[in-house]
Order: sequence, then structure tokens, then C-alpha cells
Amino acid sequence: MSEKVMVGMSGGVDSSVAALLLQQQGYEVIGVTMKLRPDEWMQECASGGCCSLDDVEDARRVCRRLGIPHYVMNFTDVFTRDVIDTFAAEYRRGRTPNPCIECNRKVKFEAMLQKALAMGMDYIATGHYARVTHEPGGRWLLHRSPAAKDQSYVLYSLTQEQLAHTLFPLGELEKPAVRALAEAHCLPVAHKADSQEICFVQDNDYAGFIERYTGEPSLPGDFVDAQGNVLGRHRGVTHYTIGQRKGLGVSFGRPMFVTAIDPQRNTVTLGEEGSQYAPALIAERFNWIASDAPAEPFSAQVKVRYQAPTAGATVFPAGDGSVRILFDEPQRSVTPGQAVVLYRNDLVLGGGTIRCAAGA
Repeated sequence: MSEKVMVGMSGGVDSSVAALLLQQQGYEVIGVTMKLRPDEWMQECASGGCCSLDDVEDARRVCRRLGIPHYVMNFTDVFTRDVIDTFAAEYRRGRTPNPCIECNRKVKFEAMLQKALAMGMDYIATGHYARVTHEPGGRWLLHRSPAAKDQSYVLYSLTQEQLAHTLFPLGELEKPAVRALAEAHCLPVAHKADSQEICFVQDNDYAGFIERYTGEPSLPGDFVDAQGNVLGRHRGVTHYTIGQRKGLGVSFGRPMFVTAIDPQRNTVTLGEEGSQYAPALIAERFNWIASDAPAEPFSAQVKVRYQAPTAGATVFPAGDGSVRILFDEPQRSVTPGQAVVLYRNDLVLGGGTIRCAAGA
């Protein structure tokens, strides 16, 4: 009997081609679109953005073209609790979360996987650009994709159990090849644009969304320098992120960068050129993939943002599960709440959430 796989279908070209490739490889495929937002939000965002009503219909059309079943499954509660609520709470704490990572951690590879296994599926699959391999008799491993759109950074939280039941059919492909496959098989989303925004923040106004969602305004406060001298007034801490230079709302006559955010004092610290670099960081909630937590320091390549290039560093695991990372060269915009991911060549060693920048 064919192995069964549930493909998470967002209505985009990547997940559509993932379903196509798995069908060609002989799997019994079903498509699932996750309903993540409350009904009133779906009506307001009928088109555009990820997970809109148009996206649901696009996924249904692709499944009809492939001749596979399509279902819409409601994950609104878990998405609201573990992604949206976390997003708002982290920004109000002066941190900058990555909701796509939390969605992968709590929704796609936890809630959807549990549903798939309960339905008798062997695997789940998504349109992510990454690769999974298995050491005979050993661990499941996560690798970077050779593609320019490698997405291993947002997948560092995957556990051994999750990796064992996950397929990434696009792992070896470049995006133009994916679109060519979609066009060759007459998939109706072949030329659909990629979604760029956070799916629940339609206008890209994070601070405005958080105020509307929580019902609590972000109060104005002081811009200060490293010595505590007042430099001006800010619009509220949710408007800023570490490393930010543009959009401060105040002109200083020279480039100034956000170097710290303190919600308790309601201050945003600014520094001049050079202050946005940090020699080290502390990370928490670390997930080790390629091995158990190492006992000794080791060298690795690290990424501190999705779009950042990898940089050399020495990694110092701590007994409390945290990790200190000392960069070979200071890194720009080390941001609490973002992820730091460790690599050795194309192998993902693990990753965690940045707690704070640190001194050498």
C-alpha cells in the first residue's frame, strides 16, 4: 500500500508543487488548508495575504486539478494562543518575535502533525525549501536547501519525532524550477505572487495591530542614550526593534540606531554608528537537532536573522539549557526574540531564541 501524506496547502505555488511531486512519487496525497484566523478576520481579508479566502479557494482548485482530496481544518485556537498572543506579548516586552517560527513550532509541525497521525497518515509535507535525511540507526537531520530560498532557519525547532514524519519535496529545487513545474502541469497558481507580510498583520503596521488586538495603547516615552540622557520622545516601544535606524520619528542630524528597549522604564536607547554591533549573545529555548546538547564549546556558523549571512562563532552550551555564542566578528542587530541558528556546512545543528546581546 502507498504511504499516506498530508500536505499543508497555503494556496501558493510552493505547497501546490509539493503536492504534485509527492503524487508523482507514488504517495497517497491529501491536501489540507489550515484555517488560522477567526471568521471575521477571514471576511475582512477575503483576498490578499496568506490564508485568505482566496488562498483557500486556490488550494481547492489545485487539489481538484491533481485529483486529490482537499480539506480545510480549523487551527484557529492554537494559532491565536501560540502565535498571535505570543507576538503581541513579545512586542510589549520590547522583543521582536518571529511568528513564522512559532507557527511552525506549534501549528504546522505539532497540531497538524498530530491530526495527520490520528488520521492514519504516515507523513506531513510542506512547501518549505529544506532537506531531511536519516542516519542509519541514528538521528534525523535537517539540512539547508541549496536553493537561494533556503528556509532551514525557520525550521530549527523541529524535533526528532517531527522530522521522522516530515517531507520537504522542494528541498533540491530553485524557485524558478518550481514555477516551471506548476506551469507545465497547468496548476492555476503557477504565477501567483509570494506572500510577503505576516499573515495576520495586513497593513504591515505591527504597532497598530498590537494596539487594536490588545486594546492597550503603546504609550510615548523617552529616547535616551547609553548614559540615560534624554534625546527626544518616542511613539511607544512596540514601534521599534533593535538595530532600527529609519522611522524613528525624530531627526538627529546623524544616523542613530535602536540599541535597547526597556518597557518597564518606557525608554528606547539610541546609539551612533557602531553601537548596533554586538560581540556575543545569549540564547534560550535551545533545540539541538544533529546531536544531544554538547558538553564542550565548539565552532559553528551562525545566523542571527533570516536574511543575514552566516558568521563564524564559538558556541558555549550552559548547564541550564541556554547557550552563549561569541562571534568571530561583531554582528549587527542582535535582537531579543529573534532566532539564532547554528550550522556546520549545510547541516543544521540546532537553534534557539535570542535572550540578549552580550559582551565579549
